[in-house]
Amino acid sequence: MNAIASILAPVATMIAAMMTAANLGARVTGWGFVVFTAGSIAWSVVGITTGQTNLLISNGFLTLVNVVGIWRWLGRQAKYEEGARSASAASSRASVSTLFTASGIAGMAVDDEEGGQVGRAVEALIECRNGAISYLVISSGGLAGIDEELRAVPQDRLRFQRDRIRLSMPGSAFLALPVLGAGDWPASANAIESA
Repeated sequence: MNAIASILAPVATMIAAMMTAANLGARVTGWGFVVFTAGSIAWSVVGITTGQTNLLISNGFLTLVNVVGIWRWLGRQAKYEEGARSASAASSRASVSTLFTASGIAGMAVDDEEGGQVGRAVEALIECRNGAISYLVISSGGLAGIDEELRAVPQDRLRFQRDRIRLSMPGSAFLALPVLGAGDWPASANAIESA
């Protein structure tokens, strides 16, 4: 039993960490917590069979935390995402403006005006006075966030589609926009155009 648990524990923990860190939606994150639970139970078995009380106590507590994560991501959040998806799908079949989820903006593919992908949406900045998007921050280049470049595009240069965003500019114009630093995102879309 200890031999199986000592192999399962680190493997499950590493797989679960990758699943939750990837931020691929509520279902994947929820299943990541299921795998985390298997790992914490396996670590608890290792703690029991080797007499490591601290390992047992910490992983007993982590098992409880992981159960809350399962409830949060496979229960409550999945319900919210399913409702948002159903509204989005229904709007595409109705004679109303097509909807997409605000939480779905982060990670959406962004294409230039010719249809070539220039990056992925990172964040949308919303104006408090009217709830409209002021500008969108787009990540391009790099791999898994390493060496990526962030650029801000004002709302009037964005065309939202159900599963992607299209810029009303060529890719070369997008790449000519200033690269944003971590602490110097613009205060408004007007600041982008004057940069």
